[in-house]
Amino acid sequence: MTSLPERQPGAKTLGLVIDLDTCVGCHACAVNCKEWNTGGHSAPLPDYDPYGKAPDGVWFNRIHAYEVDTGAADACGSKTVNFPRSCLHCEEPQCVTVCPTGASYKRAEDGIVLVDLDICIGCKLCSWACPYGAREFDEDAGVMKKCTLCIDRIYNETLPEAEREPACVATCPSRARHFGDLGDPESAVSRLVAERGGVDLMPELGYRPTNKYLPPRKASIAAPPLERADGGTANALLRLIDKVLSR
Repeated sequence: MTSLPERQPGAKTLGLVIDLDTCVGCHACAVNCKEWNTGGHSAPLPDYDPYGKAPDGVWFNRIHAYEVDTGAADACGSKTVNFPRSCLHCEEPQCVTVCPTGASYKRAEDGIVLVDLDICIGCKLCSWACPYGAREFDEDAGVMKKCTLCIDRIYNETLPEAEREPACVATCPSRARHFGDLGDPESAVSRLVAERGGVDLMPELGYRPTNKYLPPRKASIAAPPLERADGGTANALLRLIDKVLSR
């Protein structure tokens, strides 16, 4: 089985912070992740029966949507929460420790969990050990693949420094995804986690995931209704309808 590296003081802990309040579920992160990585470090990322009845494939980033009760008393007492899911690059990743060949490993210098495709035997033990469903089996190559935090982008000195971030972060239109050193309490991502009460996914398991989720904010107090000229109240849509029908 594979041992975890001894982390040195001051080593980076690179990861993602995902804001569930601003994620709109557009899947841009998943698509750009697929586009970048199918030609990058873990290439190729195959698709299976893409135009058939049950399309599938290797996707490092997947988005789920849930309807959540907000506790409000009115008819709008629920909201949709979009939940992106990928490898969390845990501090105690059992996907690494169960690997019989050492193919799954955690880097000491930045905490990123990777797979050495040259020695992976496709036994799937790592996928069984991962409670987050973050491992993707490449049926064509017979090996396991996963999110790499785009190491071929974040360390690519040929790219402008501003572009040295994972593809999913670079493409997010609502800026719901953030990347940085979560081992540095003064980094922008660490401050964001502290300010918004960022949480681990399933902390009771003891895997200590690096990636954090920012919970949806509580619903703000409703704005006062718009005043109409006749002294009544209506929202903006009703005012527009009233204006059109009054012509």
